[in-house]
Amino acid sequence: MAAALGPPEVQSRLLAAADGGLLRFDRFVEIALYSPGGFYDSATAPLGRHGSFYTAAHASPLFGATLARRLLAERERIGAKRPFRVIEVGPGDGTLALDTARGLPPDGPRWRWTFVERSAHIRSALAERVRRDGAGTAVDFDFAPSLGGEGAVVGAVVGNEFLDAQPFRRVVRAAGEWRELGVRWTGDRWDWAEGEGAASIPGDAFPDAEVGTRAELLERAEGFVREVGDSLAEGVAIFFDYGAGSDELVRGHPRGTLAAVRAHQPVEPLEAPGSADLSAFVDFTRIRSAARRAGLRERAFQRQSMALGEWGFGPLLESAVDRAETAEEGVRIRLAAKNLLFGFDTFYALELEAPGPSPAATS
Repeated sequence: MAAALGPPEVQSRLLAAADGGLLRFDRFVEIALYSPGGFYDSATAPLGRHGSFYTAAHASPLFGATLARRLLAERERIGAKRPFRVIEVGPGDGTLALDTARGLPPDGPRWRWTFVERSAHIRSALAERVRRDGAGTAVDFDFAPSLGGEGAVVGAVVGNEFLDAQPFRRVVRAAGEWRELGVRWTGDRWDWAEGEGAASIPGDAFPDAEVGTRAELLERAEGFVREVGDSLAEGVAIFFDYGAGSDELVRGHPRGTLAAVRAHQPVEPLEAPGSADLSAFVDFTRIRSAARRAGLRERAFQRQSMALGEWGFGPLLESAVDRAETAEEGVRIRLAAKNLLFGFDTFYALELEAPGPSPAATS
């Protein structure tokens, strides 16, 4: 039974938080993923072949190489000689950062790349990896406790599958209203439990739906976008993530989009909390609305594959194939690129621009 309950310290915190009653699901996710001993704070690496899932950055190094082109264009836009800082939130194992760093030109000022990562285990492993693999790049890597911890940001904020990993609520449609859908300890397992009365849903009105429809509310992700609006003085925030609009999510996914993954296999979300990843599709309608309210300008919102194409993925792919030492290696490069472009078809790239001064205003 102990194994079925997941890490004992996580189970203990969940029981204390529930205190015999209904536990809101975002609190359940927070404890299961991020508390000491939780999924992202365990000694087991969460990402990669030996972890539980992989991201677009793991599909092909061309993902990072293409992002390097986008960041270079942004630095040139705001002034190539000005200090430019890249802040990556939720950097995981550092694959995206290192692949991007290898694509950044060594001429000009050195690049500063700051990781914001809350897990001590991930920070430790990441620090060791960039010491080992970051040598020879034009990038200086460091860490910060938060996005705005060192004042206003001039540069870029990057998040790859960050928004979907923020603790999120669940709601269920009852007679004429949305109600909180939390969890309750039944004595031997966690089970879903419906709250009383209408759930408080801040911001935009949530779509109507059939009784019994379940949906996720990514309030923490919306809050982070507002934090970007407070912190980004000049430059761009780029988020890569999977999701859809509010109407499509509610009407196309009546059971919700909650997913739990352990060792690359789907598992029951409430089983063994702390031992599996928990995530949900990003509601881009609400995220984009939160960005507008935060004063951010939307520069682009499009399929991830289209964004990569605009940023120069095609020429980078052909160059990589040309450099391949064997025909087999060239085939592997193309197959990885195909996986990146078509295997992540529900992914979008959202670019948000700081309402700061234009280059002309500072010249």
